Amino acid sequence: MTPLDKLIAYFEKFPGIGGRQARRFAFHILTLKKEQVAELAELITSLPESVSECSDCHRFFSPSYKQSNTRCSICADEARDRNKLIVVARDTDIQAIERSGVYDGLYFVLGGTIPLLSAVEPGAKLRTGAFRALIAERLTHGLSEVIFAFAINPDGENTGRYIDTVLREIDGSSTLKVSTLGRGLSTGSELEYADAETIKNALRNRN
Repeated sequence: MTPLDKLIAYFEKFPGIGGRQARRFAFHILTLKKEQVAELAELITSLPESVSECSDCHRFFSPSYKQSNTRCSICADEARDRNKLIVVARDTDIQAIERSGVYDGLYFVLGGTIPLLSAVEPGAKLRTGAFRALIAERLTHGLSEVIFAFAINPDGENTGRYIDTVLREIDGSSTLKVSTLGRGLSTGSELEYADAETIKNALRNRN
């Protein structure tokens, strides 16, 4: 396999990227100047040193000199409502919700969804243990509502059912209100692609 073939194969592993798009990315890189390719390579190799994973919500963030290296700006913000927690599949879902401007609580990034037809043990690749620990800790500090914000499709709904089961096994969780986004989101839609107004309505109409 040539270096070009390997690069195309890597791009094909990206979420939502098919073979045609992967080839477009690879061939576009061939049209760049040498210094642009070098800059791109440097940006990629520097990511592990320049980006951290939040110890609370587990989203990736770039720390600033004013910011802790362990907690992102959302989790460190004392003005956020710590009684509410939204559980999302991916980091990009947080960005989509923040654009709506109507949610002021905290988040937890699960790390993916559970395919409805999967041979892998449910939750094997998700941050289930970290979720349990966070909920147990937040329950002692007034957590009152957990909101499931997964895609409105079979995999998202399957994930919601699994996480609800995990949640109910945690001591003290019976006091929690568990809600899901309202059907302002169309069936089959991914959260990160929804516009701000749609997410705003889905949050306001959660049930």
